[in-house]
Parts: sequence; structure tokens; C-alpha cells
Amino acid sequence: MAEPVRFYFDPICPWTYQTSRWARTLERLGEIELSWGLFSLEMQNAGEEPEELASSHARSARALRTAVVARDAGGQHAVGEFYAALGERVHGRSEPLEAPETVEAALEDAGLEGVLSEKAWADPTTTDRVAEDHRALSERTRSFGVPTIVLDGGEGPAIFGPVVSEVPTDEEAVELWRHVSWLVRYENFSELKRDRTLALDLA
Repeated sequence: MAEPVRFYFDPICPWTYQTSRWARTLERLGEIELSWGLFSLEMQNAGEEPEELASSHARSARALRTAVVARDAGGQHAVGEFYAALGERVHGRSEPLEAPETVEAALEDAGLEGVLSEKAWADPTTTDRVAEDHRALSERTRSFGVPTIVLDGGEGPAIFGPVVSEVPTDEEAVELWRHVSWLVRYENFSELKRDRTLALDLA
């Protein structure tokens, strides 16, 4: 049976996008069932008020707020497809994340209506809802960044990472998952890190 996992992301981070590609491989192989949570690195680094998420300097604001509306329109699957399409455009083709046309095109790539981006931007409550996702994770698990995965469909233990430079093969993806998921559940473990030895395999 596939294990339910919540994957928290900020579309600004290429490392998070690369890890999400590993997670989507696991879902395709039947190892996990993904749901998606929103996290704002800009909010984490600049402060805790939702107004900072909505400010003009927050590059992820439109994409994150659009993800809220995509979730309303099509559920968790829609969020995942939107994020995958957005990541390909931003990190695979170097399109600007903050540009409305990038977000709208990603929505259409994901089979959603491009107008959802303007709908999200016109609705100030989408700022609060992104902040709610962010705070729910950080307050319960003391998480500080992304990628963060949470077991038990978002109710279990959480861990930052894994950070991968290249998307593993199917066999390696499953092997990595078995090690990572064991460590996440081992409460005595908290940290394991080394310098990045491979360049990020993205544009």
C-alpha cells in the first residue's frame, strides 16, 4: 500500500523542485501517495506576517497564492500538476517565477484555467491561506525550510530533505526512500549533512 506523504514546497527553490521530481517518481512507482503543502521561504526569512508574503518583493507570492486556488479547483492532484509544470518552466527553462504569464502558462500546462492566477491575485484571503499552511508546518514540527516531507499524510514526523542534485533512477529512488523514511520515524535522529558534490541537474 502506498504511504501517504505531504510534500511542502516553495516554487522559488530549484533544490525543492528536484526533490519533488524524486517524490513524483516514488508516487508513479506506487511507493507513496502525495499531497502538497505550501511554504514561503520569503516569509520564513523576512518575518511572520502574511503582508510580507503579499508584498511586491516576494517572488513566490503569485505562484503560492495560485496554488491555493488550484487546490480549490482540482484538489491535491491539481496542485501537484501545477507545481510540476511551474517547476519545468522556472527551473527547466529559466522563465521568471514572478511573471504572471509564467504562472498562467503553467496552469494551462497542468490542464487548469490560466485565469486562476488572476483570481488568486485578486483574492486577499489567498495570502492568509498560504500563511496558514506555512505556520501549520512550522509550529507543529519546527520546520524551517523546504523541501520538507511529512509522513502519515501530513500528520506524522517531518524532516528537511533529502536534497538531491540529480533525479535518481527508479531503483535508486525506492532505495533512497526506504532509508529516508526509516530515519524520519527514528526519533533519536535529527541531522545528517555533507557538502554538495554534484551540480544541480537543471537549467
